Amino acid sequence: MTPAQATRSVIKSVAWLSAGATGIALVGAASVAVSGWLISGVEQVNPNAETATERSTLGEYFGGASAVFSGLALLLLIITLLYQQKELRLQRQELSLQREELIASRNELRRGAESEMRSLHIQLTQMALSDDTLSDVWNVYPDETESGRRQMLFANLAFSHFVLAKNWGTFSDTELLVHAHSMLRSPTFRRYWDATKDRKRQLPPESDEGRVFGLFDRAIEELDRETNPPTR
Repeated sequence: MTPAQATRSVIKSVAWLSAGATGIALVGAASVAVSGWLISGVEQVNPNAETATERSTLGEYFGGASAVFSGLALLLLIITLLYQQKELRLQRQELSLQREELIASRNELRRGAESEMRSLHIQLTQMALSDDTLSDVWNVYPDETESGRRQMLFANLAFSHFVLAKNWGTFSDTELLVHAHSMLRSPTFRRYWDATKDRKRQLPPESDEGRVFGLFDRAIEELDRETNPPTR
């Protein structure tokens, strides 16, 4: 709820409360005025106590009018309270919707920041692929030859592509598992995986990269069972 909406809601609530209070006051004033008018009329037509006593039974009819006015006042009060309850319920619903929107917006911002970081990592890998002097700065494959190191960098770039796709929701887990089967049939990518799996196993399992690692690890197990089926 924006400040302007909150202000309008408060003004409406105050207006209805004021209207209800004014209505009750008017009903009370009208009741007093009518009662005074009726009493004055009784005194004028009853010059002595005896006559007044004989006609006192007429006062019972005034109780009906008083009950009507009291009922109207109570009805106005109930209507005001019901409207106030409705306003409060609508305000709670609006606040709940705003809270959900804020949570969704925060999650989108976080996903966007993670995607930006992943994109930067891909750019750095591409720079290392295009310039051997840069690959020496960030060399996590010291035992590889120059061509082997390029292959490892490209394999890492391919894995990062699937992580980014997972972050964006491009592929489902089933689709990622199919891609993992295809990638892991390559001996070069399998060599990259064997060189990096221990580091990737330390990733938080709830992160996008941790989930993709889990899918690739599962694909390896399935491929190994296909290659070496259990003997009976």
